[in-house]
Amino acid sequence: MRTPQRYMRGELVVVVDVGDLERAAAFWGGVLGYERVGEPGVYLSLVPADGVGVEVLLQKVDDRKHGKNRVHLDLRTADLDAEVARVEALGASRLTEEPVVEAGWVWHVLADPDGNEFCVLQPPSR
Repeated sequence: MRTPQRYMRGELVVVVDVGDLERAAAFWGGVLGYERVGEPGVYLSLVPADGVGVEVLLQKVDDRKHGKNRVHLDLRTADLDAEVARVEALGASRLTEEPVVEAGWVWHVLADPDGNEFCVLQPPSR
């Protein structure tokens, strides 16, 4: 469980709009290895097990996603194919047929079960 904060400065919390809190908690908890905190209502928090890192707050909304995300999550990995396969097994959908390559970075764009886009990236080999 996270140590209570005094919020002396802004603390980043990533909020993800979802249609089904349980489905989203299972998906994002599995992708990130985060634990859920509290009982679902309109919101459900996911936090790192060791308490270090950014909280992901799932927010239940009735409307569906429309258009491209203006902000999205990136997951960095040493093995692009393995990580893409892992998150697809958790319920992600791949949106790119071939990986995107730019400045040595290689990635795929995926969507969570609610259609929110995120990328899985492999950094350039050194």
